[in-house]
Amino acid sequence: MTGWVLRALAVADAPVILPVIQAAFRAQSAPADPPSGALRETVESLGAQLAAGGGAGIEAEGRLVAVVLWVERDGALDLGRLAVLPGWRRRGLARALIGAAEGAARQRGLRRLTLGVRLALTDNRRLFTSCGFVETGVAAHAGYAVPTSARTEKRLA
Repeated sequence: MTGWVLRALAVADAPVILPVIQAAFRAQSAPADPPSGALRETVESLGAQLAAGGGAGIEAEGRLVAVVLWVERDGALDLGRLAVLPGWRRRGLARALIGAAEGAARQRGLRRLTLGVRLALTDNRRLFTSCGFVETGVAAHAGYAVPTSARTEKRLA
């Protein structure tokens, strides 16, 4: 056994999701410019995202240690706020959350997952590529002249 449990997230989980997202995004491997919007999330904004779409979390040692949120957009399940607490990284949790998202997409009859990733986060980009995501384009955040993020897609069999 892995020592952790994967479960669906509910709107009521928003208060315990917030510190996981904030801690994980504060500990990114490279600085984000502009700073990640994840650091401006609130219990209310996370609750609204969960109500609009859904998500999955992983519990270990009696607490939530990893999360991903999703929403159906443009015929795909779009993933956001994929976050693993720093002390729990490199244990397969992000892959397990992506697997949960694949299952949710299939249940909805969707054949694609999408997500955005900062160009500066090369380790995240490598992870997503190893999980089958392909970069489909780049974009610049408002006020930036050069691209800052990439859109990615994974087609489901």
